[in-house]
Parts: sequence; C-alpha cells; structure tokens
Amino acid sequence: MMRIFIADDEAPARDRLKVLLGDIAPELPTTVVGEAKNGLEALEALPASGADVVLLDIQMPGMGGLELARHLAGLERAPAVVFVTAHDRHAVEAFELNALDYLLKPVRAERLAAALRKAASEGPAPREQLARAAQAPREYLSVVERSRIVLVPVRDIIFLRAEQKYVTVRTREREHLVEESLVALEREFSGPFVRIHRNCLVARAAIRGFERATGSDDVHWQVVVDGLAERLPVSRRQWPLVREQIADQ
Repeated sequence: MMRIFIADDEAPARDRLKVLLGDIAPELPTTVVGEAKNGLEALEALPASGADVVLLDIQMPGMGGLELARHLAGLERAPAVVFVTAHDRHAVEAFELNALDYLLKPVRAERLAAALRKAASEGPAPREQLARAAQAPREYLSVVERSRIVLVPVRDIIFLRAEQKYVTVRTREREHLVEESLVALEREFSGPFVRIHRNCLVARAAIRGFERATGSDDVHWQVVVDGLAERLPVSRRQWPLVREQIADQ
C-alpha cells in the first residue's frame, strides 16, 4: 500500500485529494500518513511519516512546494514528489522541461492514479532537476541531522566554504556541513554572496572591511566579517573583482 503525504494550504484541496485517493483505491490502494498546510509544517512532519509519495502544492505560504522538495531530496529515504498547481504557465513550462510530474487543479482521478504510478516507479526527482525548475533562490539551506531536517536561513549565513566534498555553512552561532557544490551555490546566490577565493563565498552584508595579510604569496588582503574573529583570505585573482563589487554596494 502506497503511503501518501499531502501538503496544501487549502483544506478543501486536501480533502478533494483524499476523496480522489478513495476513488482510485480499488485499482491503487493508498493510505494518507500525514497532512500539512504549509511547507515548514510539512518539513517537520514528513521525515518521520514514512511517506512514499508527497502530493505537494507549488504555492504555499512560508515555503513553496519547489523549495520544500529540494530540502526533502537530502533525506536518506527521500519520498517521490508529485506537484499540484493551479495553471501557472511559467511553472508548468519549467516542470515539463525538467521532466517533473505535476497535476493541474482541479485534479482528476485518472490523472492522479497515473501520476502516483509514475512516482512509485521512478522514485525521487534528482536535486539537479528540482534546482533547474526553481523560479527563485531558496530562502533556506537544509542540513539532515539524525533523520530530521534543520533549516539554515540564507540571510543568517556569513560565509560558504568548500571543504573537500562538503561545503561549510557558517553563521554567527555555529557551522553546518552541506553536500552541495560551491559553484552551484554561487550560481543560485550570486546576489547576496561574493566569491573571495576559489573555495569561499562571503555574504556581502557581513563584510565590514579589509585588512592586509602577511606571509602568503597568494593572499594580500583578508575580509573582516561582522560577528566573527576569523579573517577570510582574498586571493590575488579575486581581489580586483571583490574590491569593485563591494565598492558598488
């Protein structure tokens, strides 16, 4: 029996999906293991629900469906996702381009059954497909800790530094490790972050000034960041670009 989680901010929409699941039960047995009315609520409940498939509304307050799906993709046992949306041309085009399955409201029983079968056979969507379909940068990065998802607000991040196959995410309070590419993070967050070294991006808003560095052929300047004693080295190659970008702020 397929285990289903429903996330939609409208109670009538959740109720309709449950009715449709009942209608298709003779051919496709399912059980609803959880519901949520927004992305943040879903993120709290989903990891422990054991859901096989999430029926996920794209437009929800607090956190939209696409960002939620990107965070869920980091789980060891990530659920498959079927997006549900009122007709949004841009979203639909992005989904079709990236081969992500979606249902248009009002959802029909036959189409729901087909989408669930496809989700069960194909499994979770790759992170890369979800990232390409996103209409905007994420508001959070996510870290999986002991089978739960911890959200790190992007606005609180001071720097992102590549460490072998991980990226260290530094806030004033602590460090986190994420399995993401620094290049991909730079592409997504080129507005609020600036590259100061081949292995480091720093939040523009956190930069308080620069100090001369000594004892290194590659580094002449260091970034002084708000709230941290650590100084971040600026490579020779990046220094002209950093100086120009910060001067334009």
